[in-house]
Amino acid sequence: MDAMQTKQRIIEHIRQAFRDTERPGDAFLQGSHEGCEPGDSVAPFIGVTDWSQLDPTILDASYTALSFFSEGGFRYFLPAYLIADLEEQLQTANPVFHLTNGFFDNVVKIPAGQRIYEKTIGKSAFVNPRRYGAMTWHDHARCQLSVFTREEAGVIVAYLEYKRDAGPYGLNAEEINAALDIFWRDRAANGPTHQAIRQHLTEEEEHLKDIGSGKNGSEKIGKG
Repeated sequence: MDAMQTKQRIIEHIRQAFRDTERPGDAFLQGSHEGCEPGDSVAPFIGVTDWSQLDPTILDASYTALSFFSEGGFRYFLPAYLIADLEEQLQTANPVFHLTNGFFDNVVKIPAGQRIYEKTIGKSAFVNPRRYGAMTWHDHARCQLSVFTREEAGVIVAYLEYKRDAGPYGLNAEEINAALDIFWRDRAANGPTHQAIRQHLTEEEEHLKDIGSGKNGSEKIGKG
């Protein structure tokens, strides 16, 4: 199978895996409410009820939305970015970064005054100790990306492997491999399925209906 066929197969699998992904309500698309930028970034997606109909130019112009979506918003709109990226329609938006950041450490040297400071960026770096204590970017990434089901994670694995192998200079290969090894392959093999989520929601709905009707398990046992 040549590269073009592989790419088209991945695109079709993305469409299938995210076909039934639930969209959060407009009030729950935005993850951060600090300052104006999060709201401005997410605004183009308000009222959009079908991610597959989004124009790639809107996606690329709204590249910062990937940083400010809620977990549910990120999950719902990610496939639009993945497909646009595979079709080489993105110039600025970078889905790979948002799927791999937090799984690999980079150390940069920064001169300041008479010293050169080594600063760790990525997996083991703290997010913001004054606000989030010991949380690292690895902790943050695992929490945010755990929103994806087994089926969705499977196509994300295929997307990341394609991006790694298609790059002529091996850009981001270390970051992609780390994310695949530490998180994505396990998620694709062992994460909750769409069916498990549907079953849970059905059971919760039945439970709430029984509570509302005044029924409970002890009554049923007593009558038995």
